[in-house]
Amino acid sequence: MSEEILINVTPVETRVALVENGMLQEAYVERTSRKGIVGNIFKGKVVRVLPGMEAAFVDIGLERAAFIHASDVMPVDSDSDNGQPQDGPRTVPDIRTLLREGQSLVVQVTKDPIGTKGARLTTQLSIPSRYLVFMPGVHHVGISQRIEDDDERARLKQTLESAMGDQEHCAGGFIIRTAAEGVAEDDLLADMVYLQRLNYSIIERIEQVKAPAIVYQDLPLFIRTIRDLIRPQTEKVRIDSRESHQRVMDFVREFVSEFENKVEYYPGERPLFDLYSVEDEIQKALSRKVQLKSGGYVIIDQTEAMTTIDINTGAFVGHRNLEETIFKTNLEAARAISRQLRLRNLGGIIIIDFIDMEDPEHQRQVHRMLDKMLERDHAKTKITGVSELGLVEMTRKRTTESLGQILCEPCPICDGRGFLKTAETVCYEVFREILRVNRAYEAESYLVMASQKVVDRLLDEEADNVADLETFIGKSIRFQVEPFYSQEQYDVVLL
Repeated sequence: MSEEILINVTPVETRVALVENGMLQEAYVERTSRKGIVGNIFKGKVVRVLPGMEAAFVDIGLERAAFIHASDVMPVDSDSDNGQPQDGPRTVPDIRTLLREGQSLVVQVTKDPIGTKGARLTTQLSIPSRYLVFMPGVHHVGISQRIEDDDERARLKQTLESAMGDQEHCAGGFIIRTAAEGVAEDDLLADMVYLQRLNYSIIERIEQVKAPAIVYQDLPLFIRTIRDLIRPQTEKVRIDSRESHQRVMDFVREFVSEFENKVEYYPGERPLFDLYSVEDEIQKALSRKVQLKSGGYVIIDQTEAMTTIDINTGAFVGHRNLEETIFKTNLEAARAISRQLRLRNLGGIIIIDFIDMEDPEHQRQVHRMLDKMLERDHAKTKITGVSELGLVEMTRKRTTESLGQILCEPCPICDGRGFLKTAETVCYEVFREILRVNRAYEAESYLVMASQKVVDRLLDEEADNVADLETFIGKSIRFQVEPFYSQEQYDVVLL
């Protein structure tokens, strides 16, 4: 599988595209005016404790106060193999015993502010590098579950544990990242020393600043991309900014020198994203409808509560029988859905409504296909089997806004509903408003100001109803087109 990373840098925004086999799989956008803050460490101040929610609001210097749950104030279980809390119920103490109003608190952002929600915080700090994640206060070595070779897991864990034992003042534990697979011992230890030095500088900064203040900021997007996304199978990393290319090369030479020959500056006149048709794919990713090659299609609706996905055969009529047509459409949709989840960066609860399949083996194959394709996803996913209703429920870890939330805003006309009242409906609302106003106020006549489509209908299809209303109230009604009114807007003016 060929893989390329494209980095487009301008003064106002940085965009990154992950392309596999010539097809865009993931897109990241970071704007200068609104940078993501996931991974940043702050010294905050508790402004409100909420016992009823076992949570608190913390001022970290943003427009909205951030949110921290009691479970995120507790220390990580050091016996867990991957550095995360073990499964099973945990007793969460009363938030009032953990935090108090006015208290200073060192926290890390785990989720960007999304919509009306503030940032999500934790006191369980983690500082990433290329091969390791350092966790202050946790004396434990965890390993990424994506490293499957038992011998390699044992080698990596033994190397790090031995190095931690040799150091008298190791201030925390580590998680070994997937990128560390096959890495030499010296590179692993160099990463370990770098993270500990960085941790000491963060501790010094915490002691110096007054809350609320930032004490550690993660790398910019174009360098994070090299740290987190570049892999042995990556063929090329192309950057269209000379200055950013130089900064990336400095980072690569210091931390991942084996990839130095894969990073190149793109000086071409044709925009880099146009060259790979990335711009077109991003535009398609903002649409509800995803067309399948067979003729079927997928509808994706993102809402506040969840994302729902519906599959239809569309123009695909198949060749053998209905069951085979449905099976092939669902199989193709499973591949398309896994790509769209990554490309659109959809998170939270996701419900997939596959076309009903009678054959249990077909259901298993479609589920296996979806599960297999999701293995490539960098975000953590959890998927259930096909329910009795033919639905597949899944979750995908959400840390930043989706592509649509970054690039778009709710429609000011429909307010995000996705539909408008018909001109006919608005006409009848106008009639009711005239009757209401006529009962409450004295006027000689009325002027209705509305959009072109509504006025046209009032003067044409509804002309008889308007005449009847004038007779009923004994007053004349005039109409005026307001070109800047939306279809749902109107005003009734007393004359």
